Amino acid sequence: MDLRGASADSVAALTEELDGALSGDSAATVADELFTVAMTLGSEGALRRFATDGSIPAEAKQGLVGEVFGGKVSEVTLGLLRSAVGRRWTGSRDLGDSVEHLSVVAAVKSAGSDSGRLADELFSLAQAVKDNPELRDALSDASRSIDDRAALIGSLLEGKALPATITLAKQALSGSYRTVSAALAAYQKVAADVHGQGVATVRVARQLSDAETSRLADVLSAQYGRPVHLNLLVDPTVLGGIRVEIGDDVIDGTVSSRLDDARRRLVG
Repeated sequence: MDLRGASADSVAALTEELDGALSGDSAATVADELFTVAMTLGSEGALRRFATDGSIPAEAKQGLVGEVFGGKVSEVTLGLLRSAVGRRWTGSRDLGDSVEHLSVVAAVKSAGSDSGRLADELFSLAQAVKDNPELRDALSDASRSIDDRAALIGSLLEGKALPATITLAKQALSGSYRTVSAALAAYQKVAADVHGQGVATVRVARQLSDAETSRLADVLSAQYGRPVHLNLLVDPTVLGGIRVEIGDDVIDGTVSSRLDDARRRLVG
């Protein structure tokens, strides 16, 4: 999510409010409610425009939020929505996107101490979708209802993944992201950000041992000044060595890259 100006300031403040308002038992409920609100804002243009109109008094917008969502969501969720419509937004769609972001943050927090497992499961699911054309097509098939596709997600993950993973996987089907894979990648980044981590995708020719993984994580964490969560991919095309992608940085120490460099020099 790339917000600027007033919208960036508003979502930062709302994220702090969310953190202070959540309890361990309420996080999952708030996540579901916020996502439902985000979808409503996305589909109801008149409501979205009214809620973000800077010329309308905050009290009027907060009153409308109470009329539309009061009795349908928890007090925590309603309080966040009242705060949200009282803030400034650069664009009307930024409000819905930000509420969706807050729902992801709440889902991540509902995982508690299993945050590392959540990040791993989101990454693994994203890879499964990428590597399995039939699954990818089934999840993106517009002729199938959202409920039907959500049931497919449930059949794949129930009893195997965290409840937070299942919640976010289902949200990825109908959220604001262009594809399920893009949503899952964004959600994993949020999961890392919530816990002050970076995310590195590491391509290796063979599976690393626990000791090697730990050493690599320590080196990257020291280099980037914060903990780094590793997404490990075994990729035979690298031949040997490792390739690390973290943010916009690429550290390529693979044999295949050195061979390519040598080949280019010979040709040149």
